[in-house]
Amino acid sequence: MEDNRFLTGDVKKFDIEHDAKLRPENFEEYIGQSRVVENIDLMVKSAVKRNAAMDHVLLSGPPGLGKTSLAMLISKAIGSELHVISGPAIEKKGDLAAVLTNIAPQDILFIDEIHRMHISVEEILYSAMEDFRLDILIGQGASARTMQIDLVPFTLIGATTRSGLLSNPLRDRFMAHLHFDYYQSNELAKILHNNAHKLHISLDENAKQEIAKRSRGTPRIANRILRRVRDYALIQDHKIVEMGDVEKALSLLDIDSLGLDSMDRKILKVINEYYSNGPVGIDALSATLGEDKQTIEEVYEPYLLKEGLLLRSPRGRVLSEKAIEHISNKDL
Repeated sequence: MEDNRFLTGDVKKFDIEHDAKLRPENFEEYIGQSRVVENIDLMVKSAVKRNAAMDHVLLSGPPGLGKTSLAMLISKAIGSELHVISGPAIEKKGDLAAVLTNIAPQDILFIDEIHRMHISVEEILYSAMEDFRLDILIGQGASARTMQIDLVPFTLIGATTRSGLLSNPLRDRFMAHLHFDYYQSNELAKILHNNAHKLHISLDENAKQEIAKRSRGTPRIANRILRRVRDYALIQDHKIVEMGDVEKALSLLDIDSLGLDSMDRKILKVINEYYSNGPVGIDALSATLGEDKQTIEEVYEPYLLKEGLLLRSPRGRVLSEKAIEHISNKDL
């Protein structure tokens, strides 16, 4: 079955390249997250006027809400190069040092999943962010010494889905902490309207609203559904995408009326059938599902919690009445 989530690593790189033409080209085209965009726009204009590197920024929030797209727009607005790396991919201090010593003045370093960097690697960033300097320890024991390497002024943009896992020393070195919220349906509908034009298709209003409603408040998912709808309408020779095309595409993607996919429903059904609607601890739930605990907490739970389908108690996860009613639907 097709994985309908885009995570990090190679898949993240594929997402960046594949979604390039659907990403906003300027701040005016960037829909939603108005408070975040207003802050970034102010910081960019100030940096350009001062001819200096923009202050470091921490972007937090669920995946797929536009953090990478915003970093690309910042780089474009400043006229600098964007360097994209993933926190888990930085295994040694030397890996990060090599990146930092090879960037040009005012360039943007975007670290995705920055909360997953090893603490020993993270420590290099402290002096790099604060003083634009690398402090590297050479040797061991009594003969150890510190070598300092000057860096050019740069901007670090950190992206995280779990800001609470960042250490305080690293978090405090970001001059701005900006949080991304899930999108409203009307905002997603505007994004779909713009991206349908880029894909050279027409959506009727009902089709547009239905995709928006089932996109989990996430532009990345809305764009993925839009592509599948495009494919179905193209094969059917439909010049305008209508509700029937959307319903068929959503059925193929196994997305139900609440925007839940098969894994979402599996989580709810396991709690219902194995643990009598809860409470159940995350370790037990992870073992029963055969799914990584971190994936459950970062990818699936945020939307289930937001929609009031899943509740957290001191003893673990509990199903709400809304969830029990939804999974009892025999059509699911």
